[in-house]
Amino acid sequence: MMSDYTGDVTPGGPAAVRQLPGLTISKLSVGPMDNNAYLLHCNADGSQVLIDAANEADRLLELFDPIALKAVITTHRHKDHTGALAEVVRVTGAESLAHADDAEEIPVVTRTVADGETIAVGDCALEVIHIVGHTPGSITLAYRDPSGTAHLWTGDSLFPGGVGNTRGNKENFASLIGDVETKLFGRFGDDTWFYPGHGKDSTLGAERASLPEWRERGW
Repeated sequence: MMSDYTGDVTPGGPAAVRQLPGLTISKLSVGPMDNNAYLLHCNADGSQVLIDAANEADRLLELFDPIALKAVITTHRHKDHTGALAEVVRVTGAESLAHADDAEEIPVVTRTVADGETIAVGDCALEVIHIVGHTPGSITLAYRDPSGTAHLWTGDSLFPGGVGNTRGNKENFASLIGDVETKLFGRFGDDTWFYPGHGKDSTLGAERASLPEWRERGW
């Protein structure tokens, strides 16, 4: 489905909303590090899931129906992605989901998830893809639109222009670039749209030709 959605958001500004046949995506920039938080709303039954309760709990709580929010999924353990998590979970009673390898450093986790697991958003399904490197338990979430393209929420593992920060650790970089190449670019087509943890969205097709350059430069 074509729309005028660009994914452009600004700190303190309104959410960018994308309408898919089965899912409505709302993207909001929160906090001093311009983190992206994403609300996924099932168009069939109204169920909602929040990806990364990063900051500004008050603004996030205005974005969704507290009763309809079923879960908050944290893409990785870094504090700029979890600042509003405890408050959102307290107010809504929603599940808090994260990968087991990052769970101990996340303020509240009620259930851990693993690679290949499926998380329901009403009658829509998100696949958990474990991407090791930025953190041990980073995850990407994949939605395969039955009537269109695939969509990926990549946290800080993949951005337009490169993979996430591994702070000069060559082993972590090798793991991250390998997982991104194999598990994302190797499995999904060029029209796949991805939504990162900060900044602008992109497609795998727009970035694919740069993979050798990223590997060569080491970051």
